[in-house]
Amino acid sequence: MSENEIETTNRSHPPAVIAGFSAWLLDAFDFFLVTFCLTAMAHDFGKTVPQMSWVIAMTMILRPVGGALFGLLADRYGRRIPLMINMGFFAVAGVLTGIVPNYTALLIVRGLFGIVMGGTWGVGASLAMEGAPTHRRGLLSGLLQEGYAAGNVLAAGFYFFCFHSLGWRMLFILSSVPAIPLMLYVLFFVKESAVWKHSKTPRLTWSEQHQEVLRHWRLFVYLLIFMTAMLFASHGTQDLYPTFLERQWHFGPERKAAITAISAVGAILGGLVFGWFSDRAGRRRAIITAFVLAALVIPIWAYAPNQALLITGAFLMQFMVQGAWGVIPAHLSELSPDSVRALLPGFAYQTAGVIASAAPPIEALYAQKTSYGTALALTAIVVFVVASVMAWLGKERHGQRFGAA
Repeated sequence: MSENEIETTNRSHPPAVIAGFSAWLLDAFDFFLVTFCLTAMAHDFGKTVPQMSWVIAMTMILRPVGGALFGLLADRYGRRIPLMINMGFFAVAGVLTGIVPNYTALLIVRGLFGIVMGGTWGVGASLAMEGAPTHRRGLLSGLLQEGYAAGNVLAAGFYFFCFHSLGWRMLFILSSVPAIPLMLYVLFFVKESAVWKHSKTPRLTWSEQHQEVLRHWRLFVYLLIFMTAMLFASHGTQDLYPTFLERQWHFGPERKAAITAISAVGAILGGLVFGWFSDRAGRRRAIITAFVLAALVIPIWAYAPNQALLITGAFLMQFMVQGAWGVIPAHLSELSPDSVRALLPGFAYQTAGVIASAAPPIEALYAQKTSYGTALALTAIVVFVVASVMAWLGKERHGQRFGAA
């Protein structure tokens, strides 16, 4: 890219990062509403918590469809339009969740939402990271990724204040409303990626694009294994945590939501801190450091003897886990060539989510034989080790200049 194009990219990065952050926040907001409302849903539909955990799994199983579909569209037609289409489908999925008549319909609708959620990350990350200045890419990566944690905080607050008065159905209907102004923001304020414009002149045919994707299959396999471990770490420490607070600590909705929100604040701070750290120490070192520290937190996170340590453990665990995740948008974008930057990381991420969708059911079933604390602790230590090893084995292109090839 020319110096003028680079300067234009640097000037346009705040709206791009805001758009990616906001889209990921809304998806996470809807996703985490399910984790808070899981018990209420189970009661309404006459199901057990392990059965209802498949609602979460269904969302994750369909995410690769969205990752592939929207990734292909974004690499071929640009980042903005696919992101706006994705937001429109998000609004529809939220309303449908609120009006489902039975358990089977709920599974189908949450699968639809999985397609929406699967398409958001790859498109938003490529748009934001291609616009971010190289020397601040890690910090902005942490901000972008922690839209996920911010969505958790928003879901906790919404559940805390509105669940008793509105019920879980109305929560999901209202969750779809912010997608409309966000679509308008992208339409009027977000510029198309200058890196994409440069790399798509001339545009590849569908056949050439297919061959370009297949050419990088080894990178895809590595990203798939790495992201599987990362997603087990995230979902294994988050999805059943509200249930752990309810079943093992016997907390009501308000206290459960408050502690989860505190942990999500830790996640946001962790993503920013470790994203910033990765700009200076490297992506892999930041990820491994975060997981080593997370392993040390497991005893007070899962086996806290009192509420003060429980809250401390919840905050620190998500600070470390989501700290490692804060590096991921920058790391995967730097590893991926310009021609497949929306598709390859997004599709690998979401395909790994299919495998990691086993985490909530496995934890729920194992918790019936032991306890939720033990199920969460054993899952955490295993996936922290595997994720650290995969980060160490992989390559790193810290500071890669996009659009240079």
